[in-house]
Amino acid sequence: MAHDTALVFPGMGPVPFAEVGRFMVAHPAARDLVAVADEALGYSLVDAFRTSPGDYSEAAQVAFLVNCLACAHWARDHLGVEPGIVAGASFGEKAALAYTGALELPDAIRLTAEIARCLEEYFAEEHRDIVTLSFVRAPRDGLDAILADLDAAGEWHEISCHVDDGFYMVSLPEHRVQWMQERLRAVGSLPLYTMRPPMHASAFRPLRDKAAREVVSRYSFADPTLPVVADQDGRLLHTGEELRTLLLDGFDHPMNWPSVTTALKDAGARRLCVAGPDSLFGRVPCTTRNFDVVAAQPRLAMTSRRGPRAA
Repeated sequence: MAHDTALVFPGMGPVPFAEVGRFMVAHPAARDLVAVADEALGYSLVDAFRTSPGDYSEAAQVAFLVNCLACAHWARDHLGVEPGIVAGASFGEKAALAYTGALELPDAIRLTAEIARCLEEYFAEEHRDIVTLSFVRAPRDGLDAILADLDAAGEWHEISCHVDDGFYMVSLPEHRVQWMQERLRAVGSLPLYTMRPPMHASAFRPLRDKAAREVVSRYSFADPTLPVVADQDGRLLHTGEELRTLLLDGFDHPMNWPSVTTALKDAGARRLCVAGPDSLFGRVPCTTRNFDVVAAQPRLAMTSRRGPRAA
């Protein structure tokens, strides 16, 4: 079956309150979802997001979920985006679960908040020295040589994300980051940023088990209304149980974005709408060379309210 339009929910990066706060309180699509979140959480999402420290706090994660879904609704109503297939990159899996009806919105909000707490508890005690380093323009042979040197030194490491040709995220001990940055620059690569908490590595299987036991086991997953592409390997998922596994796989399996774009293209997608704050997944070459990319972001949704010319 062909799916001409795909909807993608991006992975989560740092999104300051100043960038999206006005969208959350002023835009109808977001305001309605924020009200659902307030009731589900038992506190004001906007107030908590405004005052919470860190880029990946519980409130920041729920706000990202809400803003992605609001952007998808805006894209449907104002850009004519009617997807036949859905994908979520990393954190975006949670928005895909809500959008396709695998979880009711209040449940998706509560699950997101509870997983955020689970992450905080786990990394406060475990793997406190592990971070995830992202970098671009890394020739594969040069990267392989660097990773071989880490092996030879007995240093644990794993590729956590393959974003595009030469664009990777590697989890490794924090004391090795400066060394790796220098080695990457020496082969012509550009290190970008270091993320904490780290994600998507087999060493975090205990985190997966903790999240399954303490959070995910308490939720029922319905079959999605649209097929969902797994962000680990591009498989098409059609059942609630497959989506439950997808969510858990996100803890200890690497993300592979090229496999997602290949699967979407093979499914017949020619137009790809990225819904939510994004500076990555809608811009990398494996996305832009294969699809007509439509950006549905809070800033654009706010601008379009000023009139047809702005839209």
